[in-house]
Amino acid sequence: MNADDVRRSAWAMPLTSPSYPRGPYRFVNREFLIVSYRTDPQALAAVVPEPLVPAGDVVRFEFIRMPDSTGFGDYTESGQVVPVTFEGRQGVYVHSMFLDDDAPIAGGREIWGFPKKLGSPKLRVDKDTLLGTLDYGQSRIAAGTMGYKHRAADHDAVLRSLGQPNWLLKIMPDVDCSPRVCELVEYRLEDVVLKGAWEGPAALQLFEHALAPVAALPVRQVLGGLHLNTDLTLGLGRVVHDYLGR
Repeated sequence: MNADDVRRSAWAMPLTSPSYPRGPYRFVNREFLIVSYRTDPQALAAVVPEPLVPAGDVVRFEFIRMPDSTGFGDYTESGQVVPVTFEGRQGVYVHSMFLDDDAPIAGGREIWGFPKKLGSPKLRVDKDTLLGTLDYGQSRIAAGTMGYKHRAADHDAVLRSLGQPNWLLKIMPDVDCSPRVCELVEYRLEDVVLKGAWEGPAALQLFEHALAPVAALPVRQVLGGLHLNTDLTLGLGRVVHDYLGR
Protein backbone atom coordinates (compact mmCIF):
# COMPACT_ATOMS: atom_id res chain seq x y z
CA MET A 1 0.00 0.00 0.00
CA ASN A 2 1.61 3.23 -1.12
CA ALA A 3 1.08 6.72 0.27
CA ASP A 4 -1.68 7.54 -2.24
CA ASP A 5 -3.52 4.35 -1.25
CA VAL A 6 -3.30 5.36 2.39
CA ARG A 7 -4.69 8.83 1.67
CA ARG A 8 -7.58 7.38 -0.34
CA SER A 9 -8.42 4.72 2.24
CA ALA A 10 -7.85 6.59 5.47
CA TRP A 11 -11.16 7.26 7.14
CA ALA A 12 -11.07 5.92 10.68
CA MET A 13 -9.10 3.50 12.82
CA PRO A 14 -8.00 0.87 11.98
CA LEU A 15 -7.03 1.63 8.39
CA THR A 16 -8.15 -1.61 6.71
CA SER A 17 -11.24 -2.25 8.86
CA PRO A 18 -12.67 0.95 10.39
CA SER A 19 -14.66 0.56 13.61
CA TYR A 20 -17.67 2.34 12.05
CA PRO A 21 -18.88 3.43 8.59
CA ARG A 22 -19.19 6.98 7.35
CA GLY A 23 -22.35 8.85 8.31
CA PRO A 24 -25.00 10.09 8.26
CA TYR A 25 -26.31 8.07 11.19
CA ARG A 26 -30.07 7.51 11.43
CA PHE A 27 -31.75 6.27 14.62
CA VAL A 28 -35.16 4.58 14.58
CA ASN A 29 -37.28 4.16 17.73
CA ARG A 30 -34.71 5.98 19.85
CA GLU A 31 -36.21 6.07 23.34
CA PHE A 32 -35.24 8.53 26.09
CA LEU A 33 -35.79 8.69 29.83
CA ILE A 34 -34.66 12.16 30.94
CA VAL A 35 -34.66 13.10 34.62
CA SER A 36 -34.02 16.81 35.22
CA TYR A 37 -32.60 17.92 38.55
CA ARG A 38 -31.05 20.85 40.36
CA THR A 39 -27.44 20.52 41.47
CA ASP A 40 -24.71 22.50 43.26
CA PRO A 41 -24.01 25.61 41.11
CA GLN A 42 -20.34 25.66 42.08
CA ALA A 43 -19.91 22.02 41.11
CA LEU A 44 -21.60 22.74 37.79
CA ALA A 45 -19.41 25.78 37.07
CA ALA A 46 -16.32 23.65 37.72
CA VAL A 47 -17.08 21.23 34.85
CA VAL A 48 -18.58 23.48 32.13
CA PRO A 49 -15.77 24.86 29.94
CA GLU A 50 -15.69 28.47 28.82
CA PRO A 51 -16.93 30.04 26.60
CA LEU A 52 -20.03 28.03 27.53
CA VAL A 53 -22.02 29.39 30.49
CA PRO A 54 -24.35 27.25 32.64
CA ALA A 55 -27.97 28.35 32.25
CA GLY A 56 -28.82 27.98 35.92
CA ASP A 57 -28.22 24.94 38.12
CA VAL A 58 -30.06 22.22 36.16
CA VAL A 59 -28.65 18.93 34.89
CA ARG A 60 -30.43 16.33 32.75
CA PHE A 61 -29.61 12.68 33.39
CA GLU A 62 -30.46 10.64 30.31
CA PHE A 63 -30.99 6.93 29.68
CA ILE A 64 -31.31 6.21 25.95
CA ARG A 65 -32.24 2.97 24.13
CA MET A 66 -31.12 2.80 20.50
CA PRO A 67 -32.32 -0.51 19.03
CA ASP A 68 -31.80 0.47 15.36
CA SER A 69 -28.99 2.84 14.40
CA THR A 70 -27.24 2.80 11.03
CA GLY A 71 -23.65 1.67 11.39
CA PHE A 72 -23.73 1.49 15.18
CA GLY A 73 -26.32 -1.26 15.66
CA ASP A 74 -28.30 -1.86 18.85
CA TYR A 75 -27.05 -0.26 22.06
CA THR A 76 -27.94 1.72 25.17
CA GLU A 77 -26.40 4.93 26.46
CA SER A 78 -26.60 7.04 29.61
CA GLY A 79 -25.09 10.26 30.87
CA GLN A 80 -25.42 13.90 31.87
CA VAL A 81 -26.14 16.99 29.76
CA VAL A 82 -26.17 20.57 31.04
CA PRO A 83 -28.32 23.44 29.73
CA VAL A 84 -25.91 26.24 28.74
CA THR A 85 -25.61 29.33 26.59
CA PHE A 86 -22.98 30.09 23.95
CA GLU A 87 -22.75 33.53 22.36
CA GLY A 88 -26.31 34.22 23.48
CA ARG A 89 -27.73 30.96 22.08
CA GLN A 90 -29.35 28.35 24.30
CA GLY A 91 -28.47 24.68 24.06
CA VAL A 92 -26.86 21.86 26.03
CA TYR A 93 -23.33 20.75 26.86
CA VAL A 94 -22.74 16.99 26.89
CA HIS A 95 -20.78 16.35 30.08
CA SER A 96 -20.59 12.54 30.43
CA MET A 97 -21.70 9.45 28.53
CA PHE A 98 -21.53 5.71 29.20
CA LEU A 99 -22.53 3.04 26.69
CA ASP A 100 -22.18 -0.64 25.88
CA ASP A 101 -21.07 -0.83 22.22
CA ASP A 102 -17.58 -0.30 20.77
CA ALA A 103 -18.54 1.23 17.41
CA PRO A 104 -20.46 4.25 18.79
CA ILE A 105 -17.83 4.73 21.52
CA ALA A 106 -15.09 4.98 18.89
CA GLY A 107 -17.16 6.95 16.39
CA GLY A 108 -18.60 9.32 18.95
CA ARG A 109 -15.20 10.19 20.39
CA GLU A 110 -13.30 10.39 17.09
CA ILE A 111 -15.82 12.29 14.94
CA TRP A 112 -17.62 14.65 17.31
CA GLY A 113 -15.76 14.43 20.62
CA PHE A 114 -18.54 12.79 22.65
CA PRO A 115 -17.22 12.05 26.18
CA LYS A 116 -17.96 8.33 25.91
CA LYS A 117 -16.74 5.58 28.23
CA LEU A 118 -17.63 1.90 28.41
CA GLY A 119 -20.50 1.19 30.82
CA SER A 120 -23.60 -0.95 31.22
CA PRO A 121 -26.75 1.19 30.97
CA LYS A 122 -30.25 -0.29 30.81
CA LEU A 123 -33.69 1.17 30.06
CA ARG A 124 -36.83 -0.93 30.51
CA VAL A 125 -40.39 -0.91 31.77
CA ASP A 126 -40.78 -2.41 35.26
CA LYS A 127 -44.55 -2.91 35.70
CA ASP A 128 -45.90 0.68 36.04
CA THR A 129 -42.45 2.31 36.08
CA LEU A 130 -39.91 3.31 33.45
CA LEU A 131 -36.56 2.25 34.93
CA GLY A 132 -33.08 3.39 33.88
CA THR A 133 -29.91 2.04 35.47
CA LEU A 134 -26.21 2.61 34.84
CA ASP A 135 -23.41 0.34 36.01
CA TYR A 136 -19.67 0.97 35.64
CA GLY A 137 -18.02 -2.41 35.86
CA GLN A 138 -19.73 -4.14 38.78
CA SER A 139 -20.74 -0.87 40.49
CA ARG A 140 -24.17 0.78 40.21
CA ILE A 141 -23.57 4.51 39.65
CA ALA A 142 -27.07 5.75 38.68
CA ALA A 143 -30.71 4.72 38.90
CA GLY A 144 -33.63 6.73 37.54
CA THR A 145 -37.34 6.00 37.67
CA MET A 146 -40.45 7.63 36.22
CA GLY A 147 -44.13 6.85 36.30
CA TYR A 148 -44.93 5.18 32.98
CA LYS A 149 -46.75 7.51 30.56
CA HIS A 150 -48.66 9.41 33.24
CA ARG A 151 -49.52 12.38 31.01
CA ALA A 152 -48.75 13.71 27.55
CA ALA A 153 -45.94 16.25 27.30
CA ASP A 154 -46.10 19.40 25.18
CA HIS A 155 -45.20 18.05 21.73
CA ASP A 156 -44.07 21.39 20.29
CA ALA A 157 -41.96 22.29 23.33
CA VAL A 158 -40.20 18.91 23.17
CA LEU A 159 -39.44 19.36 19.45
CA ARG A 160 -38.01 22.82 20.13
CA SER A 161 -35.81 21.36 22.84
CA LEU A 162 -34.56 18.57 20.56
CA GLY A 163 -33.77 21.18 17.90
CA GLN A 164 -31.41 23.17 20.12
CA PRO A 165 -27.66 23.11 19.48
CA ASN A 166 -25.49 20.69 21.42
CA TRP A 167 -21.86 21.36 22.35
CA LEU A 168 -18.98 18.99 23.03
CA LEU A 169 -15.37 19.37 24.10
CA LYS A 170 -13.34 17.32 21.60
CA ILE A 171 -9.90 16.32 22.89
CA MET A 172 -7.39 14.19 21.00
CA PRO A 173 -3.79 13.71 22.17
CA ASP A 174 -0.64 13.96 20.10
CA VAL A 175 1.94 11.17 20.22
CA ASP A 176 3.72 12.86 23.14
CA CYS A 177 0.43 13.11 25.09
CA SER A 178 0.16 16.85 24.57
CA PRO A 179 -3.20 17.99 23.12
CA ARG A 180 -3.29 17.71 19.32
CA VAL A 181 -6.98 18.68 19.15
CA CYS A 182 -8.87 20.68 21.79
CA GLU A 183 -12.01 22.16 20.27
CA LEU A 184 -15.57 23.09 21.09
CA VAL A 185 -17.81 21.27 18.61
CA GLU A 186 -21.44 22.08 17.84
CA TYR A 187 -23.93 19.58 16.41
CA ARG A 188 -27.69 19.23 16.08
CA LEU A 189 -30.26 16.47 15.85
CA GLU A 190 -31.84 16.52 12.39
CA ASP A 191 -35.00 15.21 10.70
CA VAL A 192 -36.56 14.53 14.09
CA VAL A 193 -39.82 12.56 14.17
CA LEU A 194 -41.38 12.70 17.64
CA LYS A 195 -43.54 9.58 17.98
CA GLY A 196 -44.51 10.13 21.60
CA ALA A 197 -43.71 12.31 24.60
CA TRP A 198 -44.84 11.84 28.18
CA GLU A 199 -44.21 13.42 31.58
CA GLY A 200 -44.46 11.93 35.03
CA PRO A 201 -43.12 11.83 38.58
CA ALA A 202 -39.44 10.92 38.66
CA ALA A 203 -36.63 10.03 41.04
CA LEU A 204 -32.86 9.80 40.58
CA GLN A 205 -30.04 8.33 42.64
CA LEU A 206 -26.34 8.89 41.88
CA PHE A 207 -23.54 6.96 43.54
CA GLU A 208 -19.89 7.92 44.11
CA HIS A 209 -17.26 6.32 41.88
CA ALA A 210 -13.62 7.30 41.36
CA LEU A 211 -13.62 6.78 37.57
CA ALA A 212 -17.26 7.52 36.76
CA PRO A 213 -17.95 10.65 38.84
CA VAL A 214 -21.60 11.28 37.92
CA ALA A 215 -22.27 12.08 41.59
CA ALA A 216 -19.87 15.04 41.38
CA LEU A 217 -23.00 16.86 40.14
CA PRO A 218 -25.15 15.88 43.12
CA VAL A 219 -28.94 15.70 43.12
CA ARG A 220 -30.39 18.58 45.14
CA GLN A 221 -33.97 18.52 43.78
CA VAL A 222 -35.59 16.37 41.10
CA LEU A 223 -37.68 18.52 38.77
CA GLY A 224 -39.43 15.81 36.78
CA GLY A 225 -39.17 13.09 34.17
CA LEU A 226 -39.63 13.03 30.40
CA HIS A 227 -40.13 9.92 28.26
CA LEU A 228 -39.64 10.22 24.48
CA ASN A 229 -39.86 7.95 21.44
CA THR A 230 -38.19 9.36 18.32
CA ASP A 231 -36.63 8.81 14.95
CA LEU A 232 -33.74 11.17 14.21
CA THR A 233 -30.47 11.73 12.41
CA LEU A 234 -27.31 12.61 14.34
CA GLY A 235 -25.95 15.59 12.43
CA LEU A 236 -22.22 15.96 11.84
CA GLY A 237 -20.54 18.74 13.78
CA ARG A 238 -18.65 21.96 13.22
CA VAL A 239 -15.86 23.54 15.24
CA VAL A 240 -16.96 26.77 16.94
CA HIS A 241 -13.96 27.39 19.22
CA ASP A 242 -10.31 26.23 19.16
CA TYR A 243 -8.73 26.19 22.62
CA LEU A 244 -5.26 25.88 21.04
CA GLY A 245 -5.73 29.15 19.15
CA ARG A 246 -5.08 27.77 15.69
